[in-house]
Amino acid sequence: MTGKTLTLRSFDIPQIHKFGIGFEPIFEELMRVSGTQMQTNYPPHNVIKTGENTLTIEVAVAGFAEGEVDIQVNKRTLTISGEQLREENDEWEYLHRGISSRNFTQHFTLADHVEVKSASIRDGILKVYLERVIPESDKPKSIAINYQN
Repeated sequence: MTGKTLTLRSFDIPQIHKFGIGFEPIFEELMRVSGTQMQTNYPPHNVIKTGENTLTIEVAVAGFAEGEVDIQVNKRTLTISGEQLREENDEWEYLHRGISSRNFTQHFTLADHVEVKSASIRDGILKVYLERVIPESDKPKSIAINYQN
């Protein structure tokens, strides 16, 4: 195969999976990540590193009232969703609609030991505060050396 370049055009994870016995968690993660790539980028969001072990996720949720935004954590996936429950006034006719009112679901994969500490909404921006908390058993530790004469 000299002189030819092999280009990978697709990544068939299910086909590769049968050769990876014992690597199921890795393939499950690849399947999940490849599935979430099909999502849209709505609503816009920021991920901000605010400290050595802290992050903040900001999500634009303008137009969503109290009780219409939900945050769930399941294993290592943070899910933020919004569903507008209000009914529109049928007597109004929109001449221009620039403020989106569509429902959304955003998924964020959390690293090991990352916990959601709190969340708040102010000025149409949802802020979710995350912190990496490493258990004592996983922290590096020094071993004392006893010198004997």
